[in-house]
Amino acid sequence: MFSYPPQTLFNRVLPKSKIYAHAKPGRAVKELFVSRIGEIVWKHKLSPETLKLPARRGITEIQVFEIALKSEECETVLLRTIDKAIPFPILFQLTHADRIRFAASFKRPSDADASQWVIESSFVLPWQSATAERTPLPVALDLAALYDQLIRRHISLAPRPGESIRDHVARHLSIEAKQREAQQVESRLAKEKQFSRKIELNQRLRDLTWELSHLGLRQPAAAFPEPACWPGSQRTAEEKPEGSSITPHSLSAAGCEPQGGSRLPQSKASSSIQHS
Repeated sequence: MFSYPPQTLFNRVLPKSKIYAHAKPGRAVKELFVSRIGEIVWKHKLSPETLKLPARRGITEIQVFEIALKSEECETVLLRTIDKAIPFPILFQLTHADRIRFAASFKRPSDADASQWVIESSFVLPWQSATAERTPLPVALDLAALYDQLIRRHISLAPRPGESIRDHVARHLSIEAKQREAQQVESRLAKEKQFSRKIELNQRLRDLTWELSHLGLRQPAAAFPEPACWPGSQRTAEEKPEGSSITPHSLSAAGCEPQGGSRLPQSKASSSIQHS
């Protein structure tokens, strides 16, 4: 999707054991990590030091992770587990063979407690050739504005003029919820025998069609596609990583050397979060 400036290269292998230690997944999730993921590389670090953009709205860094998959399957719980372990927004590059797909969650500091992170929704783009042309990063005045634009590139629903990223994601979630309800109503309608009840269900479908159109989806209720996001990506409760979090500094301290000998100075933002 994006071509990252060379000064943002971080390129450190992130051991799965570090994810387990900080996110504390159960046995089933650990088994998925083993069966689905070959290697996780902390590929880029977008920070005030590497991009010369100031932090804003709690967005002090944006991380880019490249995950080599053993097949094209990757359950949402795997990305959510990584998100829990890392106290920064993350963009994912999922690779398999000669193909790549991009994924991201809209992740923000909690309004009630800035040390906790809320994952509103997760998005995934279709597989494409790994050699497909990439575009430069969007122009932005600060990291928060940059992050908003990066997340919007993962959302198939076009933003409305002046719509904030939180409202954009919320509208997307509302559409998903109404799509699921419409599919359930259609299923019930197909099985319903009572004529009066069929009329009620048809009316509900018409209402949902109007509501979806009002939200910006221009499709009939009978032709709803699957949502363009990971299954189970609805807004979750506020999540806080258990124990300390993984930061670029903690990787270096643990002896996780960068691939190709590439090193970057630790940002002040990373240091302050690590020791808080």
